[in-house]
Amino acid sequence: MPADPLDRFRLTNRTALVTGARREIGRAIALALAGAGARLAIHHAGTAEEAADAEHVVREIEADGGAARAFGQDFALDDAGQRLAAAVTAWSTIDILVLNASIELPESYQAIARDRFDRQIAVNLRSPLELLQGLVPAMAARGWGRVVTIGSVQQVRPHPQMLVYAGTKAAQLNWAWNLARQFGGRGVTVNNLAPGAILTARNRAQMAVEGEALVQRIPTGRLGTPDDLAGAALLLCSDAGAYINGVNLYVDGGRAIA
Repeated sequence: MPADPLDRFRLTNRTALVTGARREIGRAIALALAGAGARLAIHHAGTAEEAADAEHVVREIEADGGAARAFGQDFALDDAGQRLAAAVTAWSTIDILVLNASIELPESYQAIARDRFDRQIAVNLRSPLELLQGLVPAMAARGWGRVVTIGSVQQVRPHPQMLVYAGTKAAQLNWAWNLARQFGGRGVTVNNLAPGAILTARNRAQMAVEGEALVQRIPTGRLGTPDDLAGAALLLCSDAGAYINGVNLYVDGGRAIA
């Protein structure tokens, strides 16, 4: 009989770290990877609420027969990425890194203060860089690894009130291209998954005001959901996507071409 084409999507004996995985997009991706057989390190920012959410995701995975553990680390703190890399590798070898955690602090560019600028840079760039430094070389040494950065249409369609956030997402895409060239020949792929208008708790108030007008500019005629990203993430994190490297993949209902 021919091989099952779904075998290449399976992640048995792989371990994935998904940052910001306690809810919404991170949770949807974590559940998809767990459903394909991966062990999951569920990262959260460390507050009591976030820890409770992360433990709920762990229980969801375990209830379906999978394995997972929650790890708290506030990416705004110094050396947070290094500490998280050390903690997760003490638990398991990490084969897949999904950089999903980020913050956006909307405001006029003239009002941006140093502390708000620094916080977004720390969470969106500095701590993710430390994770890349701590985890990717070992993937390359083993000859297999997957890195998926979660970007945004803000990379190329920056909102006037999100100068810093959009800039960090553009920088992250540049990093994905850079690392894809460096590590592609060593069994590690690096890709950027760029969501469009995805309805989440973070943007629900904004979408209540702008959502109807925005939908008119989306060819599929609706806002996205976190689950809409799960299939694309599974492709990029599995052997099914082994020849996809350095790609910026929009999951946006066609908004990027509209």
